[in-house]
Amino acid sequence: MSARWLIWVRETLTVSGLYIAAFWLTSLVWMPIQNLFFAEFVHFASLLYLPFGVYVLTAWLLGWRSALAILPGVIYAFWVLGGMNILLPSRIISIVIVICVAPAVFHLLALIGLDIRPKAGKQSCWICLMTAGILISVIKSVLVNNVLGSTPSEYVAYMIGDVSGLFFLMLALMLFFRSMRSAGH
Repeated sequence: MSARWLIWVRETLTVSGLYIAAFWLTSLVWMPIQNLFFAEFVHFASLLYLPFGVYVLTAWLLGWRSALAILPGVIYAFWVLGGMNILLPSRIISIVIVICVAPAVFHLLALIGLDIRPKAGKQSCWICLMTAGILISVIKSVLVNNVLGSTPSEYVAYMIGDVSGLFFLMLALMLFFRSMRSAGH
């Protein structure tokens, strides 16, 4: 096996594994808490959707490679939520939209001179990344929910979960890395 193939396999296992772990953390831990305190909120949309954070950060770090790296995780999440409906054309189109929007947005931002992708020696702009995440959420929510025939209130519910999930994951990672630096690692 070539080294490139092994890198792709490792990226895919890592990214999809993190996406699936975030999916189950959201489903099994956060959603029951949310339903206790926000029972009137749309019951199928999470106010804190952590997989979106994994999705955006992966696209930011890997670019277009992220689409293939996250594909197994996205397919798995769609299958858990929809069962065999995953084979419906609307679900297949939705999966393609989900895996492609984030890398496309980062690519388009770079094309218009707003390249926020990480580079050696370049300070990361966390506000820029969060803003890109909001843009990604809006585009993804509108496209996917349009394909699935959802209502506008569902669009908003998904966007709230996406943005808060990205913010929470970014905050957790920043605190983790800050503690690692202060510990001398």
